[in-house]
Amino acid sequence: MTNAATGLPFDDIRNLVKDIPGPDLDAVADCRAREGQLTKPPGALGRLENLTEWLCAWQAQHPPKTERVVVAVFAGNHGVVAQGVAAYPQEVTMQMVANFQNDGAAVNQICKSFDLGLKVFELALEKPTRDITQDAALDEAECAATMAYGMEATEGCDILCVGEMGIGNTTIAAAICHGLFGGAPEDWVGPGTGVDSEGLKRKADAVRRAVALHKAHLGDPLEVLRRLGGRELAAMAGAVLAARLQRIPVILDGYVATAAAAVLFAMRPDALEHCVAGHLSAEPAHRRLLEKLGLKPILELGMRLGEGSGAAMAAGIVKTAANLHTGMATFASAGVSNKEE
Repeated sequence: MTNAATGLPFDDIRNLVKDIPGPDLDAVADCRAREGQLTKPPGALGRLENLTEWLCAWQAQHPPKTERVVVAVFAGNHGVVAQGVAAYPQEVTMQMVANFQNDGAAVNQICKSFDLGLKVFELALEKPTRDITQDAALDEAECAATMAYGMEATEGCDILCVGEMGIGNTTIAAAICHGLFGGAPEDWVGPGTGVDSEGLKRKADAVRRAVALHKAHLGDPLEVLRRLGGRELAAMAGAVLAARLQRIPVILDGYVATAAAAVLFAMRPDALEHCVAGHLSAEPAHRRLLEKLGLKPILELGMRLGEGSGAAMAAGIVKTAANLHTGMATFASAGVSNKEE
């Protein structure tokens, strides 16, 4: 508790954010040079070409690597569930973690389809965070330590896909977004796993009360995270930050994962340039949040499952983009006539 009082835990995070690297423009130039020699008209692969450039820029190498793509799913529980904001009971979080571990969830099948690794991180599921309508979810030391734990997710990967599991966490995401970007609570809440109209009203009311309670601290994005967030969101923010420091591109999943990343954006607007949005979730506020962050989703499939599923689907597209770039023949190697100069 001494560190929490001095502010040292968050000072360490702030210092890391100050020191994040930028893109490798030499790697981008090498990528463009090869792209211009591939057996296709210039720009014919559209955004797939942009994705390959993005990989090279943030891996700081050409050609890009996609052999070790990892989906990291962070699971946490939330005290705000006591406010009647969730359609499912809290024990479902732990049950779904067991389902991931037993190869029974949707994300397991997507990972198999695209040869992706899967890591599942349980975050004290037996001890939900404090109810954000009554107290800060976490103290500073807890939040910083959880971010540090999330940083471990980057070990041994070329690309990191960030996802989550946590009953009640769309309410948490809405509170973070309302705390960071303003508007009305109703702008940021949605059905989540399927609450009815009365449940939506309870979610909006919980977000309103939570943000009002912590209003004096909303100028500091890390305070927003610890007061209105949760363990899986803190861990995801840590994972995204660590990926930037280690030059690992990130594919974000849906609304909750994007809300966690938004904390870094609020600290530094270029902090998410190494990230792409895997998909546009059916959760209504996800579109609004992506627009705030300037992120264009790769896929729009009407998914709202969480658990990294949209990011994992998008990883298949990203891997394909890289394989096209590295595997296609050049005009010279294929003996195909190029466009006349």
